[in-house]
Amino acid sequence: MAVATACAPASPPRSLRQRLLGENPGAWAFVAPAALIIVGLAIVPIGWSLLLSFRDADLISPSQWVGLSNYEALLEDAALRSAVENTLVFTGLFVPLSVGLGLAVAMALNRQIRLIGLYRTAILVPFIASTAVQGVLFSFIFDQRFGVANALLDSVGLPRQGFLGDPDQALFVIVAIALWGGIGFSVVIYLAALQDIPRELVDAASVDGARRWGVLRHVILPQLTPVTVFLVVWQTLLSLQLFDLVYATTRGGPLDATMVIVYYVYNQAFELFNAGYAAAVAYVVAAFLIALVFLQLLHRRLRARRS
Repeated sequence: MAVATACAPASPPRSLRQRLLGENPGAWAFVAPAALIIVGLAIVPIGWSLLLSFRDADLISPSQWVGLSNYEALLEDAALRSAVENTLVFTGLFVPLSVGLGLAVAMALNRQIRLIGLYRTAILVPFIASTAVQGVLFSFIFDQRFGVANALLDSVGLPRQGFLGDPDQALFVIVAIALWGGIGFSVVIYLAALQDIPRELVDAASVDGARRWGVLRHVILPQLTPVTVFLVVWQTLLSLQLFDLVYATTRGGPLDATMVIVYYVYNQAFELFNAGYAAAVAYVVAAFLIALVFLQLLHRRLRARRS
């Protein structure tokens, strides 16, 4: 028996207008307002600041083209090196502490006990509060003369401390404030990840004789590896972009002890009016952050191939 096969008619070639605007050109009328806002507030400033990094500009008088001079000056700027060192010290302390303490607190809260909802809320509240509010609050707490912290030290007979006014202590106090406000994010992420671990894996390890440390090392931590990588990268990005907490507490002082890289860019652009040089610094920092994100994506892709 012969079987007739009907060939589907070939679709007509699409015109240039259809390729550019799509099948429903009228939809662009709804997209255009948002697209204009994105272009006007994001893409145009990015391009303008890139051109600014090649010019000697103070945002007031006409600028002059200087080529790569701003980028060459980065290598000889001692203040910039100090800001980079402060940023790296902050990142080196904040990232492991926020991730490690977040895991410890999340494991403590990953159980059914009385008032567990209240405890979880109390950990999350500091994270919800804005960083500027945290900075103003702790500026009063750590005030050298009238702060609550020194009042408590007086009450127990300990010597008063400089805290945010002491160049040797200020950066570490900033780290402590950042941990108070930022650890809640790690707790929430880890708590969600812990609740996704199959209970059968933990029970099987316990039946096989694994103690609590063995279960943590061989079952829980391997399951949390993707979350840990994400948190390390995310907290590193936040640390390298630290600005508002420094602005609300020390303004880079005392004696530039808390001058971090982003606040250095702000100081150069809007206080010293070296806008061209500040743009060059900002683009170097942006390139480093983009490379960091790229490495995370590369790690995720390699991990997916292995699995």
